[in-house]
Amino acid sequence: MDKIRIAIRKFDPFESTLQKLWDLFCLEKNIDVEAEMIPLELNDLYEETIAQNGLKNGDWDIAHLNTDWIFDAANEQAVLDLNPLIAENAPQNYPEGWHQSLLHLQQINNGTYGLPFHDGPECLIYRKDLFENPIEKQNFKKQFGYELHPPKTWTEFTQIAEFFNRPKDNLYGCVFANYPDGHNMVFIFCLLFWTKGGSLLNSRNQIDINHPEAVAALDYYRKISNNKKVVHPQSIDFGSVEAGMAFAKGEVAMSINWFGFASMCEVIEESKVKGKVDIAELPHDENHETASLNVYWLYTIGTGSKHQKLAYDFIQFATSPESDKLLTIEGGIGCRKSTWNDAEINETIPYYHKLELLHEKALTLPQTPIWPKVAELIDKMILKALETDIPSEKLVEETQITIQNIV
Repeated sequence: MDKIRIAIRKFDPFESTLQKLWDLFCLEKNIDVEAEMIPLELNDLYEETIAQNGLKNGDWDIAHLNTDWIFDAANEQAVLDLNPLIAENAPQNYPEGWHQSLLHLQQINNGTYGLPFHDGPECLIYRKDLFENPIEKQNFKKQFGYELHPPKTWTEFTQIAEFFNRPKDNLYGCVFANYPDGHNMVFIFCLLFWTKGGSLLNSRNQIDINHPEAVAALDYYRKISNNKKVVHPQSIDFGSVEAGMAFAKGEVAMSINWFGFASMCEVIEESKVKGKVDIAELPHDENHETASLNVYWLYTIGTGSKHQKLAYDFIQFATSPESDKLLTIEGGIGCRKSTWNDAEINETIPYYHKLELLHEKALTLPQTPIWPKVAELIDKMILKALETDIPSEKLVEETQITIQNIV
């Protein structure tokens, strides 16, 4: 039999876990099949699997797809509906073993188009050793007149970031993933928009960002990103992985990033902040609520795969409680409730059980085939805001007009 091909989201913990899982799978099932695993950056992954029909024409048997793309992939008939396979041989404790928020985005037109692989909603990640330091607390109160604590509002976030910004010590107040890849900046913008009281959808369920809350979100984003007194100077070049690594190396006091980058700090060798990290809910504006964003990764099977049965057997194996825990130990984020509440995991990563709390507040992006195009437009809007003086009102208005043209 020829080899099975797997498109992996490029990230060391994913790559190491998948290789270990494949080796264990072959051993347990007594099969001798080579797996060619190709790690790909976000845009390349989308291009290879969906845009260039790689899943449809059999180039890829299995692919990591995130939930931003799954609606698109299902509509393009690029990924297999797993319902018949699940009915025949369901994953262990399916679906009760997972939180409902990790099961619904892949449910499209009565089909199930993937199994949860890696998760961890957006949250505030911060250096608890700095926040709990008595001298820092004393100095902060003297300067700002209130107790130092994880920021509840965006105003506090800016003030605390400025307080901890110490370039001479290679410590910066905050970091953003501002590399324009159609994802990270869009996510931060949506989080700012939501926590300022906005909604991406209007009463007719259409995407509509032309609102004062969106203007306020964009204003805040451009202001803080260009504020050299608060932000890591390499933010403009960072994707979420690089921003996560800067935090793990001890260069940052606060970060808005995926939960996975907090837990990574406790398990990777390069981390200089083991035992010094905690997470909290995101800041919000006065009179508005916090929010989180739930975008998660799935194991999917290509409709063009010649090895669909083998592919399903593997992803079923790769989502077992033991495999889910292994992914977490390697530096990814397990999706099962059993992993979230595992005593050993919580000993290493003391805030792991907080995942359930984050999921309760987690919002999702609109499920529509045009979302990838809309995300691209929002990305361009943010980049223009960061690089020019064009008023935010004008940028938001122009972007909404272009969105309506797509609709």
